Amino acid sequence: MRIALRWLIAFALLAATYNPTQYNWLHWSVQNHRDQLPLIVLSGLILLIGYIIFMRATLRSIGPFGMALVLALIAALLWVLYDFGWLSLENQAVNLWLGLIALSLVLGVGLSWSHIRRAISGQADMDDVDE
Repeated sequence: MRIALRWLIAFALLAATYNPTQYNWLHWSVQNHRDQLPLIVLSGLILLIGYIIFMRATLRSIGPFGMALVLALIAALLWVLYDFGWLSLENQAVNLWLGLIALSLVLGVGLSWSHIRRAISGQADMDDVDE
């Protein structure tokens, strides 16, 4: 359940920054940069902090190769769904949502990797051991 929560937080971070609707930080900041610049800067810094937390944890846990591997696995899954005719890539908004889901899965796996590895192998990381 915690892994799903981490993925949902990663998805919310990415979707809050940009998505195909008008309800995202990028659209809001472009439309209101003259009137609400302090709030735009504050919210942008909060988003940046979220990205730093997720990226740092992901890079430390699975590294760039692991990130590429998770993304390749998701891309292969999408390819299979497309090849079987279960997925259409005609709608650009749907493609963007799929990209957000894929990137959030990479970040969610990266943030949860210690828990996933412990569940699979039964071994605890040094960070998990009580003193």
